Amino acid sequence: MKEEFFKIFNRIGNIISAIITYLNVTFGIEWLLFAGYLILNILDYVTGVIKAKVNSTESSSKGLIGIIKKVSYWILICLTFLISYLLTQIGQKINLNIDFIMFFGWFTLACLIINEARSILENLIDIGIKIPNFLVKGLEKYNELIENKSNSDNNTKE
Repeated sequence: MKEEFFKIFNRIGNIISAIITYLNVTFGIEWLLFAGYLILNILDYVTGVIKAKVNSTESSSKGLIGIIKKVSYWILICLTFLISYLLTQIGQKINLNIDFIMFFGWFTLACLIINEARSILENLIDIGIKIPNFLVKGLEKYNELIENKSNSDNNTKE
């Protein structure tokens, strides 16, 4: 029995190592940002379900809509990174430096990470958990900085 446990444990460890290696080779260390966003998606969904149970507002259709929104956010991330990559490649082919477009995907991911974190905090507040004010204000400020940086980068490229 003990040997089977170690075989299963080693097999799981090998699978996890292979996945992490693949992600690292494919995305570089930035895969952690995507993994972090996925964790935030899961936490937001879980805290939303808990909030619905506490407030007696559970609804399977609302839960399904939440899942559809999460999947749609991932589609948005893929789309912005794909568009950024494609336009950058076209720019290189026609000798036009538009490398700043690569920031579209990163700005999108940053905004979505902030929105997920804010949503989790709002869910926790609605459940009755006291949240330090600096977290809420800090995320608002960071979102403002991202928006300002995005707007200033777009204005300087025009």
